[in-house]
Formats: sequence, structure tokens, C-alpha cells
Amino acid sequence: MRYQINLLSLPFAILLLAGCDKPATPSAMVLEGKTMGTVWRVSLADVASERKAELQQRIQQQLDSDDAELSTWKPDSALSRFNQSRALTPQPVSENMADIVTLSLRIGAKTGGAMDITVGPLVNLWGFGPTKQPVHIPDETQIAAAKAQTGLQHLRVIQGAGGQWLQKDLPGLYVDLSTVGEGFATDHLARLMEQLGINNYLVSVGGAVLSRGLNAQHQPWRVAIQKPTDRENAVQARVDLQGHGISTSGSYRNYYELDGKRVSHVIDPVTGRPIEHKLVSATVIATTALEADGWDTGLMVLGSEKAKALAIQQHLAVYLISKEGESFVSWMSPQFAAFLSKPESTGAP
Repeated sequence: MRYQINLLSLPFAILLLAGCDKPATPSAMVLEGKTMGTVWRVSLADVASERKAELQQRIQQQLDSDDAELSTWKPDSALSRFNQSRALTPQPVSENMADIVTLSLRIGAKTGGAMDITVGPLVNLWGFGPTKQPVHIPDETQIAAAKAQTGLQHLRVIQGAGGQWLQKDLPGLYVDLSTVGEGFATDHLARLMEQLGINNYLVSVGGAVLSRGLNAQHQPWRVAIQKPTDRENAVQARVDLQGHGISTSGSYRNYYELDGKRVSHVIDPVTGRPIEHKLVSATVIATTALEADGWDTGLMVLGSEKAKALAIQQHLAVYLISKEGESFVSWMSPQFAAFLSKPESTGAP
């Protein structure tokens, strides 16, 4: 939903190290496929090989269902139907949809609107939605018109005994959940694993990852944050997830050139323009992948200094990478440091 990537390099810096850099054992199982314009990957420990075909099918069915609900690229998805409607009356939605929007509104408020799921008109204007890329950089009139159709204050969730509803007070309000869709789908995969009686797994959709239990070597599941460069495949930091979710948002690889300028996919709702600051990557570890996926986008929009201040204020586990000249400078919050891999538990790199 957010990126097009390859299986060996998860978006912008999350690398799966399911086997702790050791050869895979016979009990290790890896399943993978495509969804939401990106890839999914599930690593399992202590699962019988006879279950592989069944698990592949169940996982793909689950993700296809999520995509049919959240996609802005599918005109018949539940979200697209809400966006296409001009009605200002409450519209019934699933519990999943209500939960995602509720969390997004909460994080949006805490980031001062930097994480804004109503930014869809601007995303589309700059060519990162279902519409084509613009021929030229949008002018101020176009940006102002798109901004007039955005704003978290125009969207609300209604919860009741009879169900849940979304309501907008702007007919043209366009909700884009691509910033949190991968995290939601990752959490959904984790719940599916539990339902299937699987307790040791590492699941990922795009740049969102979550783990439970131990890997095939009976060690903690580990992921690596990759250096944000096209020329290297080097590891910036390694973390043991300890049953948490992790997500990274970045501006370094997902861009295009327009009128001689690099256009990032990360849009600042305040300016209506792609970000241009020095922060190139924001990684967040949280209880769920959905929450991590929501925070990382808001922090990316804010830039290094505001992101650091918010991480400290909200006690977030955050790892930031900024580009200073030709070098990359990293910063981590105290909460993130607690997840760093210990040499004695991970072995030699």
C-alpha cells in the first residue's frame, strides 16, 4: 500500500534476521507473497512442513481481505466507497476500520497533525496515490485547493452498541490509510498465527514487523535497521523485538524526479508539500505494529529536532537517521536502546 520493494530489502531499512545470522535449521519455515502493493513475509519456528501449503493459503486470504477493506487503489474497497461518497451522514464500517481510524486520529493529535490520514488529496496531487504522477510540480493554487479538503477535525468515529460508523463533514474528504495499513495487516497476521496455534513467528507486511516467541535457533527474533543509501546494504543497528512491533518510514528511496527536483512520498499536511528536511528515516518500536506504523510517519514529517522532542515527551522507542552532508547521523531514545541486540545473545555478526 505504501511502497514497491523487493523481498530481500524491506522498505527503507528493515531487514529480517530470523536466523540470527546462522544457517536455517530444518524446523525453520519461511512463507512470502505480495499484498497492498508491497510484500509479506512470515518466518516460523517449530512448525511441521506439511502445513506449509495450508498456511500460505490462509495468510494470503487474510491479507487479500484486509486489502479489499483498506485499499485506496481498489475502487470497490470499503475505504474507497467511503471516500467516493459525498454523504455527510454517519456511514457504517467494520470494527477493524473504526479501530484503525481511532488510533490514527489519536496519533495525529499527538503529532500536531503531522500524521494525517486525511492527507489523501495531497498524496494524490503529488502523484503517490492511485492517480498518475503530475507533469509539473503543483502550483500554490492546486496545493491550497487540495489542503482545503484535508484535516483531522473533519473526520470522526462513532462507536455504539449497534456498531461503528465514520462521519465526515466535508463531502470531498479523502481518507488514506496507507500510512498505517501495513502495520494493521502485520498485527492481523500475528493474530492469525495465534489462532492457528503457532507461538514462534516473525511476520511482516512491507516495512512493519512483529514477532512472538523464539526463532529456530531458540534465540530472540532479530531485525536490522539498514543504512539509508542506495549504494550499501550495511546494517545500522540490530534489535531484538521482544514480542513488539517495529516500523520504519523513510524518504530516501521512495521518490521521483520532477522539474529537476527530488519529490519525496512523505507529504507535510501543513505545507501541502513533500518534506525537504534532513531526517531520512524514523523507526519506531511499539506494542503493536499498527501503533509503530502510525508514529513513524508523524515523526518523519516533523523532522529531526521535533521528532526527538516528541519521542522523549511520549516515551517512545525511536531511532532516527539524518543526512548531514555526505554522512548519516543516528539518534535513539532511551526506550529504543533497551531493544538493542546484546552481543552475547546474538553471536558474531
